[in-house]
Parts: sequence; C-alpha cells; structure tokens
Amino acid sequence: MPSISKIFRLHADRIQTHRSLGTCRQDASPSRCWPRSNLFRNPFGELTRAERAELAVVDLEPILAAITQRPSCGPAQFLPRTAVQWVGDCGRGKTTRMLAIQRAFPTACYVYLPEDQPCPSIPQGEPLLIDEAQRLPRRVRKDLLATGVTLVLATHRDLTRPLRRAGYQVFTQRIGLTLGPSELAEMLNRRILASRRDPQLPVPRISLRDAAELIRRFGTDVRAIEGYLYDTVQSQVNDHGEMRFID
Repeated sequence: MPSISKIFRLHADRIQTHRSLGTCRQDASPSRCWPRSNLFRNPFGELTRAERAELAVVDLEPILAAITQRPSCGPAQFLPRTAVQWVGDCGRGKTTRMLAIQRAFPTACYVYLPEDQPCPSIPQGEPLLIDEAQRLPRRVRKDLLATGVTLVLATHRDLTRPLRRAGYQVFTQRIGLTLGPSELAEMLNRRILASRRDPQLPVPRISLRDAAELIRRFGTDVRAIEGYLYDTVQSQVNDHGEMRFID
C-alpha cells in the first residue's frame, strides 16, 4: 500500500498536470475563451522555467552582494566558499528566485533533487543552484563542499552547520515569513499581463483588496493562492461578464 506522502504527491501531480494542459479545449479558439477578459490562457496555470524566471518579482541585489565581488571594471566575480541559503516551506518562492538567478547569469547551473529517488549528477556552475538541498546525500554533500564552489541553496532545513564546517561563509534568508498585498498583487498581475491576447486591450487586474483577501485566506503560500486563482479563472472560461477573482 503506498504511503500517505506518495498518495499526496500523486494527487499533487494530477493537479499540476491538469494546470499544465492549458485553459481552453484544444478545439476552441483562444478568442472564445474568457470573451471579455482578453486572455489567451489561464494566467495561473503552470509556467515554463523561462516564464517563471522572466515574471519573477525578486530583488537580486542582496544576493549578488553576498556571493560576488565587483571590481571597478569588468564582470562580477563569484566568491569561493560562499553560500546563500533560502529556508522555507513549499510554495513560498524559493525555486522562482533560483530561476531568476539562472536567467541573470549564463554561467549558473540549476539542479533539482527529487524526493525518494537517486541523487542526480551534480553539474558544474558558477554559481551552482541546488533546489531541495536538504536531500543531498551526506557523501555527495561532503564532496561538493570540498570544491568550494559558490552555492545558492533552496532548502527546508537550515544547512549552516555543515556549510561552516566546510569553511563556507553562509548568508541565510528565511522565505515566506511576510507577504504584503502590493507585492502579491504585482506578482499575480505580471502573470495576467503575460497571458494577454491583444496587447492593445486591457486585462483584468488583481486589486490590493483582492490581494489582502487572498493573504487572509492562504497566508504566504503563493502556490496555494495560484492554485485557487487557477480554479476560479477556469470556472469562468465561457463567461461573458467581468472577471471575478474572489468568490
């Protein structure tokens, strides 16, 4: 009998697959979907990695200040034995931040460590971005830290102790402790604008009041907010009225 965690993951995979299938029936013209909303797709469906990075609302300056040295001329140089770790629960934006860094630096390399599966080969990158870094096997982690490569880690567990033992300077940021209505509204409205059918026509927008209500319901779990909005928008695919984001 499968474990509870595996059952939950299977359910989550079904939801993600449903959200990634698109927003209209395959035989429907995009112009017939959300007739008054000027959308060619549901803005809150699954995005590609490139889209997530492009639409991210992330301030990279504090991260770059921690892991790079900027000479008076020439490109920034990454500092060896330096690590930034983002610690937080699922759905708070750790992966999105990593993808934004990968987009900003062609030398960066991203790797995701899946649960209950063999550890994939760890690529070379500057910096090296490791998602779900708490899943690194101890031996792999030891060999990796011995290289001194600049690291950006997304993790559910604070890895300061093993990093410092390996001689790393560590900068830790707790993700998902706070989320304001203006920040959330900007994040969600970027997704809506990226789904606009006709650039010359307006699209619905998430108001600050909408954002505040979403935070009241879901806290800082942006993934849960996007899932709720996906279902809400999808239920209006054939509506001719004004788009509603809050029930």
